[in-house]
Amino acid sequence: MTPTEWRASASLAGIFALRMLGLFLVLPVFALEARRYPGGEDPLWLGLAMGIYGLTQGLLQLPFGMASDRFGRKRVIVLGLIVFAWGSFWAAAATDLTQLLIGRGLQGAGAVSAAVTALLADLTRDEVRTKAMALVGGSIGLMFALSLVVSPVLTAWIGFSGLFWLTGAMALLGVGVVIWGAPPAPPQALVQGRGRLSDVLAHADLMRLNLGVFVLHAVQLAMWLAVPALLVQAGLDKSRHWQVYLPAVLLSFLFLGVVFAMERRGHLKKVFLLCIGLIALVQVGLLMQSVGTPYLGVLALGLLVFFCGFNALEATQPSLASRIAPPAMRGTALGIYNTLQSLGFFVGGLAGGWLVKSWGSPALFLSCGVAMLIWLLLAWPMRAPGRAGPVGQST
Repeated sequence: MTPTEWRASASLAGIFALRMLGLFLVLPVFALEARRYPGGEDPLWLGLAMGIYGLTQGLLQLPFGMASDRFGRKRVIVLGLIVFAWGSFWAAAATDLTQLLIGRGLQGAGAVSAAVTALLADLTRDEVRTKAMALVGGSIGLMFALSLVVSPVLTAWIGFSGLFWLTGAMALLGVGVVIWGAPPAPPQALVQGRGRLSDVLAHADLMRLNLGVFVLHAVQLAMWLAVPALLVQAGLDKSRHWQVYLPAVLLSFLFLGVVFAMERRGHLKKVFLLCIGLIALVQVGLLMQSVGTPYLGVLALGLLVFFCGFNALEATQPSLASRIAPPAMRGTALGIYNTLQSLGFFVGGLAGGWLVKSWGSPALFLSCGVAMLIWLLLAWPMRAPGRAGPVGQST
């Protein structure tokens, strides 16, 4: 990677990290703390306040992505971060659950993922794109693990509303990173004209990736409705769950070295399909654990394998999407991609909760495993792009 590519990767990964840390800090304590607000005793509204972020983000990813094609990446990213900060401060000042819900919805309205990913694609060459995307994906995984450790401590120190004030401050810090830290977009990336939505929807390989990111994030969120309970049944107190999560996330980063090596040898599609299969096998393992006596060592190994597959897919999928899509419609393509990613979070939480409530955790893991296998079958015919251009021009 050139110095400009390193600077672009580090700065844009930093934007993701600041934004995602703020979001993840709230999740471990949201269900407990939000109950103290007037209206928080209603489980339906509580769940909606927690999940509406994913819904509003999913609805606005595509408009933000298309706007970045027309008006420039940095302008759209700055606008989105300001909206995200506004929502964070609104939630921090909330005095009842309705105001908290509005704040969470505004946070999701700052849907900058597509524009950030498109800018990173503009600033990196095809042959290093996966490595650049891996820095972004790795920063997200690391922030998730960090939040599990520090969220209870910060909540005791600055309170639940303090987490939102901190989140808003980090979003404004991200604005500074965009303006002064990230390199300017290259002139050829500033395409005056909209990427055509119909072209993206008609592209089979892009739609395979869109379906895949929906399934991946639906499965990721749904899993966490049942995995903590399994860890408790295995004898690990909930206050010590981070002792499993953190090593699993950190060790999984070593697997990215295998991904980079396979990509250099022209085997990116093979490792992509392998990771989908690994996550499907993890669901089978969790299913077996949920119908019998769960063992901590087996659960820890399963989560390690899951994070290996998840982090690799987090790096390869947006890289593939950015390389398949022509530059003029890259923001549009990544807008659809990130829309399906956000909707996956929302559907995963909704469907996962319904499955656990109606049929228990075995039905949840069975459904997740089936979803991964369907994705594997649909992804199998996908053509991996070469280093020189879009998928249609290479084998």
